[in-house]
Amino acid sequence: MSAAMNAVDALQEALKAEHAAVYGYGALGARLRGTLQQNAKALWDAHRAQRDALTARLTALGAQPASAAAVYRLPVEPTSSRSAADLAAALEDALVTAYVTLAGASDPALRTLAAKAMQEAMGRAVRWRAATGRPQGPASAFPGLPPAVLSPKPRPGD
Repeated sequence: MSAAMNAVDALQEALKAEHAAVYGYGALGARLRGTLQQNAKALWDAHRAQRDALTARLTALGAQPASAAAVYRLPVEPTSSRSAADLAAALEDALVTAYVTLAGASDPALRTLAAKAMQEAMGRAVRWRAATGRPQGPASAFPGLPPAVLSPKPRPGD
């Protein structure tokens, strides 16, 4: 598989996560009020812009951008302002995971895009958790990376 194809696959995964974030922020916004609702609206707009930018990148590479699904299974049902904030944090965590592969692209511009997107998503997740009174986040120092990569098991003879 070529480097360009790997970049396309990684961009597609990021795009799918942005589609899910747009959907999720649309669902959670109705459960928030005041500043939290304004923040959710601004982030909904930001995710729509990022989705559109990824779509343009993929099109420029000659790829067919992944379409949004008609409906997404949300990791948290937004039934209150607290669960809506929990959902927002989960959506941001999923974005970190989706951009990890793109961070390994050979194109420096794509690596920069991935690093910035992961940093912003992690910061948003932390802020959403703080809004719920649960500031702790994922246990991993490197969210998005599979645990096996972070702590390989010793093998006999090593």
